[in-house]
Amino acid sequence: MLRARDLPGRRSMAGPLSHIRVLDLSRVLAGPFAAQALADLGAEVIKIERPGEGDDTRHFAPPYLTDQDGRQTTETAYFLAANRGKKSVTIDLSRARGQELVRALAARSDVLIENFKVGGAGRFGLAYDDLKTANRGLIYCSITGFGQDGPYKDLGGYDYVIQAMGGLMSITGEPDGRPGAGPQKIGLAISDLFAGMYATTAINAALVHRERSGEGQYIDLALLDCTVSMLSMLASSFFITGISPTRMGTAHPHVVPHQLFETAEGPLVVAVGNDGQFARLCAALAMPELSRDPRFARNSGRSVNRAALIPLLAAELKKKSAHQWLAEFARAGVPAGPVNSLAQVFDDPQVRHRGLKITLPHSSAGEASHTGSPIRLSATPVGYRRSAPLLGEHTDEVLGEMLGLNHEAIAALRADGAI
Repeated sequence: MLRARDLPGRRSMAGPLSHIRVLDLSRVLAGPFAAQALADLGAEVIKIERPGEGDDTRHFAPPYLTDQDGRQTTETAYFLAANRGKKSVTIDLSRARGQELVRALAARSDVLIENFKVGGAGRFGLAYDDLKTANRGLIYCSITGFGQDGPYKDLGGYDYVIQAMGGLMSITGEPDGRPGAGPQKIGLAISDLFAGMYATTAINAALVHRERSGEGQYIDLALLDCTVSMLSMLASSFFITGISPTRMGTAHPHVVPHQLFETAEGPLVVAVGNDGQFARLCAALAMPELSRDPRFARNSGRSVNRAALIPLLAAELKKKSAHQWLAEFARAGVPAGPVNSLAQVFDDPQVRHRGLKITLPHSSAGEASHTGSPIRLSATPVGYRRSAPLLGEHTDEVLGEMLGLNHEAIAALRADGAI
């Protein structure tokens, strides 16, 4: 585990986006996850939250973060996961003065991210058309379930629903006839996370365009679009054959053997990617004849004849433990790995070496752990300023520094309920 002060690039907080300010009006996961990625890259991210309530994920609990004495705080694990490096400002968008404040902040920002339902931001005078006149260079990213147009545009978008509608659940899970058969969702909110990553990519592309032209633009990003786009090679197979892929458990639809196997002690996964690796697998299993069998010598044959091949491999793998096989496969150059719990993941020497668990200062708990960014930039490395903010922690700071409001003006806004 690395602490923030030990991280590469920590000394210089510039980052490639240090000149960018992001106004984050989004909540829950897709938008906040995108904004967090921008914060890691150096952007100043100001998160607008409802007074007294905040982001919905502040209430998705347990678990709660505990301080260094083991006392429970009010901060949730879910909120921590998508909001590090941000400043929290509480503003009531239902009040005219609150809307004016956000418009003023947007006029001084480079990027705005929101995930209201279609037309929702416009009810507060915060739609792109409301803001672009005062800020020609504003990049405005709207994230919705189904996009700004089409027959589903007014429906709410929820990750679980999108996983089902976007085809992911139809290809995830054990096939019919096996124990536990049936469609399964991915173990986390993958459609939200897909959308967050696509949003980050789109925003950075728009920033490049703005540097060349001076013009901002509007980004219409939909969870359904992102999920369908991620169908990738399975969509290509469908386009070619007209046949919808089916659930295959842990097996790969095109590459064999590429799946989970049970051993004498614990499961492992084998990910043979070519014929040479298959020959090395067979040699490690003391079954070299399989790699010479015309049914199995080439991947195309193994794919057609997987029903004959897999039981042969499975029976042999049952003779030793996963630990023993993994050691042998590593020596033989056979791609394979254990099925790790999260405790094992974060204790793995490679994960530890790469600094994928980080500890950052936290205002109420003292410090909090996060998964680190996977981005490795040689000249402008990512940096981590702080853990996720407390609700409204930076309201006075941001309104004072960005809008020039003095203590009396901020106190009046607070008394009025606008902040």
